[in-house]
Formats: sequence, structure tokens, C-alpha cells
Amino acid sequence: MAFKILSVVGARPNFIKVAAICEAIKEHNGRSNGQQIEHVLVHTGQHYDANMSDFFFNDLELPKPNLFLGVGSGSHSAQTAKVMEGFENVLLAEKPNVVIVVGDVNSTVACALVTKKTCCSGGVDGKDFIPRLAHVEAGLRSFDRTMPEEVNRIVTDAISDYLFTTEESANLNLGREGVSSDKVHFVGNVMIDTLLRHRSKAKESTILNDLQLFENTQIKPYAILTLHRPANVDDARTFSKMVESFAAVSQHMPIIFPAHPRTLKQIQEADLGDHFVDHCTNGPEPWDSRVRIRLVPPLGYLDFLQLMSHAKVVLTDSGGVQEETTILGVPCITLRETTERPVTLKPGTNILVGADPQKIIREFSRILQGERRP
Repeated sequence: MAFKILSVVGARPNFIKVAAICEAIKEHNGRSNGQQIEHVLVHTGQHYDANMSDFFFNDLELPKPNLFLGVGSGSHSAQTAKVMEGFENVLLAEKPNVVIVVGDVNSTVACALVTKKTCCSGGVDGKDFIPRLAHVEAGLRSFDRTMPEEVNRIVTDAISDYLFTTEESANLNLGREGVSSDKVHFVGNVMIDTLLRHRSKAKESTILNDLQLFENTQIKPYAILTLHRPANVDDARTFSKMVESFAAVSQHMPIIFPAHPRTLKQIQEADLGDHFVDHCTNGPEPWDSRVRIRLVPPLGYLDFLQLMSHAKVVLTDSGGVQEETTILGVPCITLRETTERPVTLKPGTNILVGADPQKIIREFSRILQGERRP
């Protein structure tokens, strides 16, 4: 009988992490003369856009999900509840030996809770059993419990049977929280495994041409912006001040902004549209006129990897982008006061500035002048 592993994805960062797990299982089954692994991939639909999901699954060479729950958007509580309700039926039907959850989204904690509270029938010797739970990217802490992701991480780690960590700080965090070292396995970073595996393929992307970022045969200097966290975009005053600092940056080089839907909504509600131009509709502004932040549609994985690889600087409030820019050697200005990925700071290319416009402009100026990080 095959050993059954059920992996859960709910949002785009999950796809990137699970891609490496799918590849590892495929390699194991290809070379093993022993027990095969039956792998079931469940997509909760926490973040779902048909076109973008197809882009990501094709780019990452992911198998199509075996099951799709279609929970959609909602408040944190409502979304978590929908995932739990749908996932319980999946567990009872599939009866996996191990459930793998990745990262820190609502689907992660929801499926973790259901796994450890569900008794499946028909285990070894016909006995009922509770599936084992594995958390990939365990132990990361921002120490800011106002972040829903931090709560998700803490809860998931507390009930997991196997905790797979990406950096030494995670091991220390779990030790301080009383997690037995027998449960903790320092394995490295599956998100970076995926990046390195797809980096050559990303060079085939036409995104730089599509966004008119070539001048003759040279790539123009440009910045990338990603912004979606509630602390940054939901307060109109905070968000307006940040946009003003981004506009100042855009006077020196184009800013490419694949905008999150909640951020687009806030741009409209805060009447900040004059700072932006829809690249696909209007094209870039001429170099000798006012330069605005270029809005582009959400990008596929390979397009974004290629764009990030050649950026002069990335401004972000994303966790994963901090790690990816560090591996790529691209300066990263993180629009948060804390990070759960400290390995990206002193050893990496990342610096924290929060939502402070003066710090954003100061750090950009330092990078523009080619100064080394303090």
C-alpha cells in the first residue's frame, strides 16, 4: 500500500513552496524500489483567480489539484471556518498518513486544526487514527501578534508533529516555545529551491520587453513595488504618505507595481489615482514628463522572477520577496517594522523601514548612490 501524503495550497506563495515538494515526491517515486508515495494536492481556493492560477500552475509545472474547495474571500474568521468545514470532508474521504501545510495563510492554520481534530477510519490493522501534521516553513516569528500570519504560524507550530525549518532563528524560536527538538528538522527553504530550479526558464520571459524596460540593448534602471498588508493600505493617511514617497522614487526611475486588489481599492477610495498610470492602457510616461507609478496586472511566477532579477531595488511588505531578493542579490526595502525572516537582514540585502516616508526615500537614495548598507 502506498504511503499517502496530502498537501494543502491556498494562496500564491503556497504554490511556490509546494512546487518543490511535488518535485521531490516525483523524484522519490521515480527512483524508489520501495514504498511509493501517493500525493494528493488540495487547493482551498483562499486566493483564486482562474487565469492567474493557470499561469502559476503552468509556470511551476505543478500538477492540477486533485481537489478544489473554492472557499473564496472573506473575513479571517469566515474564511478560516469555510476552509475547516470543507477540509474535514476531504480528510475523512482521503485518510492520508500525513498532511503537509506550508507558510502562514488562513488555509495553513485551518487545515492544521482540522487535521489534529479529525479521527480517520481504516488505518493500520483497521484502527482509527489521526493523521500526522507537517508544517513546512515552521518557527518563523515576527513577534508582532497584530499580524494574522503570526497567529497562524504560532498555532500551526504548536500542534504539528513535524516542523521543517528554513533558518536557524526558527530553530531557536521553537526551542524557546518548548517544542521538542525531535520534532524539528532544519531542511532549508523550499521557496528558494523553486526559485533556483526555475531561474533559467524565467530568462525566457518577455516581461522586460513587454514593459518597455530596454533602451537599445540595455535594461533601464527600475524599481518594483508590492504592497498589500492591512497595516500599510487600510489606513488612508498612512497609505497616502507612503504613495507620496513612492512618487518621489518614481522621479528617478520607473516603479512597476503589480497591484493587489485591496490596494487598488484603497487607491480609488483615497483619491490617489493621479500618482499612477495603467501601463497596459496608457503605456509608460515619456522620460521628459511627469513619471508615475506604473500599474500592471498580477504577474505569473516566471515573469515576476525575471522582473525581480533585474530590478535596481524592490520595495515590498511581502515575506517571501525578502528571501527571494536576498538570494538574487537585489536590494530590498521592506515596508514593515518587523520581519519573521531575520536571515534576510545582516547577511542579506534587506532593510526594514516601516511606513515612514523619510526612511523610504533615504534608503532609496542610498541605493541609488551605490552606498553599502550600514
